[in-house]
Amino acid sequence: MSSPATAPPTPASLKRIVAASLIGTTIEWYDFFLYGSAAALVFNKLFFPDSDPLVGTLLSFLTYAVGFAARPLGALVFGHYGDRLGRKKLLVLSLLLMGGATFAIGLLPTHATIGSSAAVLLTVLRLVQGFALGGEWGGAVLLVSEHGDARRRGFWASWPQTGAPAGQLLATGVLSLLTAVLSESAFGSWGWRIPFLLSGVLVIVGLWIRLSVDESPVFKQALAQAEARRSARAAGAGAEKLPLVSVMRHHWRDVLVAMGARMAENISYYVITAFILVYATTSAGVSKQTALNAVLIASAVHFAVIPGWGALSDRIGRRPVYLLGAAGVGLWMFPFFSLIDTGGFGNLLLAVTVGLVLHGAMYAPQAAFFSEMFATRMRYSGASIGAQFASVAAGAPAPLIATALLDSYGSSTPIALYVIGAAVLTLIAVGVAKETRHRDLADVERSADAEPAAARDADAHTV
Repeated sequence: MSSPATAPPTPASLKRIVAASLIGTTIEWYDFFLYGSAAALVFNKLFFPDSDPLVGTLLSFLTYAVGFAARPLGALVFGHYGDRLGRKKLLVLSLLLMGGATFAIGLLPTHATIGSSAAVLLTVLRLVQGFALGGEWGGAVLLVSEHGDARRRGFWASWPQTGAPAGQLLATGVLSLLTAVLSESAFGSWGWRIPFLLSGVLVIVGLWIRLSVDESPVFKQALAQAEARRSARAAGAGAEKLPLVSVMRHHWRDVLVAMGARMAENISYYVITAFILVYATTSAGVSKQTALNAVLIASAVHFAVIPGWGALSDRIGRRPVYLLGAAGVGLWMFPFFSLIDTGGFGNLLLAVTVGLVLHGAMYAPQAAFFSEMFATRMRYSGASIGAQFASVAAGAPAPLIATALLDSYGSSTPIALYVIGAAVLTLIAVGVAKETRHRDLADVERSADAEPAAARDADAHTV
C-alpha cells in the first residue's frame, strides 16, 4: 500500500505538475537547440567570417560543444542543492539563467562590430546556457516522477522528455518561418536575433507556471527523515554526507549505466537534428529551408511518439524499450544517409522521422529509468551526474566529430559507423542494468537508509 507521502496526486494536480515541468524543459531546450541551429546556419559567418566555410562551421560547432562542457558542473551544483533544498527552487533558477543567457545572445554584437571579442562573449553565454541545462533536466523529470506512482511513471515522466522535441520544434519553426519570409541578407543581418529575443517572453510564461507547483511528497518525506537523523546524532557531531559522496558510494554502478545509456541516445539525436543541417545542405544539395522543414515535421512526430514509448515501458519494462531504440538507431544509420543523399524532400523527411522515432524509444523511458535508480536524497545528483557527464563525451562533440569526419573523408560512412559504435555501447550498458519498472521511489529511499549501523556511524563523520 502506498504511504501517505507517496500517494498519487489528484489528476488535476498531476497535470499541473506535468505542465510545469514540460513548459520549463521546452523553453530550456528551445534556447539550447536554437543555438545549435544558428551555429549550423549563420554563426560561422557572423562570428568566424575569416575562416573557410566548413572550418567556420567547425568553429561554430566548437562553441556549441562548450555548452555541453558546462553541463556536468551544472549537474553537480544543481544536483547538490536540489537534493538539499528541493527541486522547485533550483528549477526556477535554471530557467532564469538559461533565458537570460539566450536573450543576451540576441543582443550580441558580431565580429564585424567588435572583432574576435564577439566570439568570446558568445562562448561565455553558451557556458551559462550549458550550466543551466545541466541542472534543469534532473529536476524537471524528478518533479514528475516523484509525484506519481510506479504503475504509470514511465508515461507521466516521459512528458518532460517531450520538452526536447517541443523545444526543437519551436526553435526550428521560428527559424524556418524567418528564413521563409526574410531574404538571406536580412536574416543574416538582424533576423537571426528575433528567436533569441523571444526567449524573454517564454521565460516569463514558464516562471508563472513553474512557481505554481509544490515540492514532491517523496522529497518532503526524505527531507524530514534527514532532519530527524541530524537531530538524533547532533550530540555526536558530524555532518550528513554530501549527496555527491552518497551517489559515488551507493550508486556508482548506476551512474556508469546511465552514462552508457546516454551514448547512443545523445549522439544520434545531435547527428539527426543538428549535423543534418550541415550534411543536407553541403553534401546533398538541399536548401536550408528544405532541411529545416524536414527537421520541423520530424520533431512534431517525435513529440507525439514519446509518451507512447513511455507508456510501453510501463507495460514491458524500461530496458526492452530502451534496447529496441538503441538497436534501431544503429541499424538505421546507413539507410538514413542513403535517403538523404538522394536530395529528395520525401526521402529526407523519412530519414529524419524514422531516426527520431527510434531515438524516442530511448529518450522516453530514460526519465523514469534514471529516477528509479537512485535514492531520494541523492536522486537529483545521481540522475543529473549520470546524464550530464555523458553528454560531454556524447552530444557535445557529436556535430563537431561528424563535421570533421565529413571534411576528412567526404563520405557519410565514417559518420554512420560512429553512431553505430555509440549504439553498441548503449546496448551493453542497458543490457547489464537491472529492470526498475516496479520499483517504488520511497522503497528506494528506505533501501538506501537500511545500511548497517557501523556504516552509518562511519558516514556520520564524512563531510
